[in-house]
Amino acid sequence: MASSLISIIILIFAILIIFPLGQLYTYASKEGLGIFFDRFMVPEARSAIWFTIEMGLATTGVNLFVGTALAFVLYKSDIPFKRFLDALVDIPLAIPTIVIGFALLLLYGPEGWIGQFLQSSNIQILFSFPGILLAHIFFTIPFMVRNVGTALEGLDPNLERASKTLGASAIQTFIFVTLPAIKTGLIAGSVLTFSKSIGEFGATLMVSGNLIGKTQTGPLYIFSRFNTGDIEGASAIALILAVFSFVVLFVLKYATSDRKEAVNLEQAH
Repeated sequence: MASSLISIIILIFAILIIFPLGQLYTYASKEGLGIFFDRFMVPEARSAIWFTIEMGLATTGVNLFVGTALAFVLYKSDIPFKRFLDALVDIPLAIPTIVIGFALLLLYGPEGWIGQFLQSSNIQILFSFPGILLAHIFFTIPFMVRNVGTALEGLDPNLERASKTLGASAIQTFIFVTLPAIKTGLIAGSVLTFSKSIGEFGATLMVSGNLIGKTQTGPLYIFSRFNTGDIEGASAIALILAVFSFVVLFVLKYATSDRKEAVNLEQAH
């Protein structure tokens, strides 16, 4: 009975995850690995990949500061309407990303509250790097806030008290005590932010304009190639993004496993 249940679970896992990824490789290498590399060397493909990585790094960098600061406000302070603000953080996870993109399109468009001011000042947000960055930050900020917040909840307050008792300033305590203690949360939040950013599609489609060689990300390039019937080209770039995501996932697993081992050692002592 147990072996049958395990076999069924493995089969379901294969159908849902392994088979789709295997099909990617099959199509990407259908005409040989040479075709795979040829598809990657197309200027538009390389531009889309590099733009995706740049956007992921920029999103992670901004969220590392903004998301961490927001996590400290929500988890380390007693501000009014704290529960309400805490609930708002998760809204981007509940809203379809294309709705997020549409909302930003309206807000920063010519008739939007902010868009009217930007237009009068000749500032371009939509269909450019800043507009896409705003969409990615909006979508990914919960991952940073929740991971850092979880680390803050597990932080022993006696460590910070001891630091202040020994004469350390608030800044010194933050740099040498608090940050090292929440390192795992910072790493996990950053890795998840980057991973989600490089795979984002809906919001990016709405605010980027999908301009080839300018604002086209990897997922948008895959979508465009598929629509033109270039299944091999779409599969090649999709496979590259999939492999890249696997690498990011293993980094996250490695970082969190180190933290778990450290916690287990502390509990053992």
